[in-house]
Amino acid sequence: MYHAWDAHYRQVNVLRFTHDSAALVSGSEDSAVSVWSISSLLDDGSQNDLPSPFCTLTDHTLPVTDILCGIGLFPTCRILTASVDHSVKLWDLSSHTLLTTFQFPHPIKVLAWDVTERLFFAASEDGSIHQVNLFRQREEKFARNGLEAVGGAGVTDIIRIDGEGQENSRKRLISVSQPITTLAISLTSSLLLVGTATGLIQIYDIASHQLLRTISTHKGFSITHLSTMLKPPDLVGHVSLSLGTGSTPDARESIPVKPVTPFQRMRDPKARELHEVAIMLPAQPSRSTEAFFEYSTDELLRDHAVFVKAADIAGSGTTGVSLQSRVTELESEVSKLREQLGKAKGINDTMWETIVQKMVTETKEGKGKGKGASDDGFVALDDEDDDSEGVSRRRKRTRS
Repeated sequence: MYHAWDAHYRQVNVLRFTHDSAALVSGSEDSAVSVWSISSLLDDGSQNDLPSPFCTLTDHTLPVTDILCGIGLFPTCRILTASVDHSVKLWDLSSHTLLTTFQFPHPIKVLAWDVTERLFFAASEDGSIHQVNLFRQREEKFARNGLEAVGGAGVTDIIRIDGEGQENSRKRLISVSQPITTLAISLTSSLLLVGTATGLIQIYDIASHQLLRTISTHKGFSITHLSTMLKPPDLVGHVSLSLGTGSTPDARESIPVKPVTPFQRMRDPKARELHEVAIMLPAQPSRSTEAFFEYSTDELLRDHAVFVKAADIAGSGTTGVSLQSRVTELESEVSKLREQLGKAKGINDTMWETIVQKMVTETKEGKGKGKGASDDGFVALDDEDDDSEGVSRRRKRTRS
């Protein structure tokens, strides 16, 4: 359980999500209709606070019995509300305003709205179903033939269904001899499904109001809900994913049955953190994927040789003979560079030897000038250390 809060003063009769699941609309015995933002209801930071509704519609005077949400993103969609006060009201959520009020001769129990919002059906417990068109023929004398929308004038716009002529009332009225509990319109908007308190499901053609079929499978039990939808394969469990005819479905291709776990009665933060949603991805053929990604190395090299090298040759504008001459020129240039490099190395070695010999000669000449020469042809060398050492030195005589 994600959230629980006090939304109304009395019993809640009906709950409806908008088509984009962004808002929840609730109707109660207190005659109020509240619109709740789903994002605020699921906010973890406001779980301990009382949520405030997006808007509250309080124009009904008696308990609300049914709510329908129109096509569109919240809050740009419109909603229909039915009440025991014999009225059905059309609301605009973006402006929080009442557009039109439809007044009926009996309390309205359930509603059914066409997906294109051209018309809706309002049923009462006495077995009468009223078809209300949201368009009509233009009544101006000099106007062009065409249709115009019905209602939209606001609070003062009240359309009385029983105020029309008897002929029009008969055309827009379907009489069922049993109490009506639920209504539904087919996906093609061509059939009306009526559920009764005795367990019968009657199917009517909307254009002619003709009864086409009666389903008595649930006879003896009250029909509480009717809905038309595309058959979901994940609720069957034995449908094959392959499109081949006459073949036995493989166990690996069969769709597993979706598990339905019971709802919890208490709020548990740990369970919310571990909450997971299982989504079944449709099977994709593997051949197209392999054909797209399968590319061997040999094919890559072959394509490279065909396209890349050919493009390089075409871009340079040369032939085989010109390429050979270019190679010869480059080889001769390399040999010249090598010859020049050898000469540079020889010059460097000569310069190095000359500098070394010059430095050695200068060193020897400097040492000869610092020595004294004797008359007998001998040079006396006296080496003395500091007086602090107190060590006598020997006098050496060497021949110059």
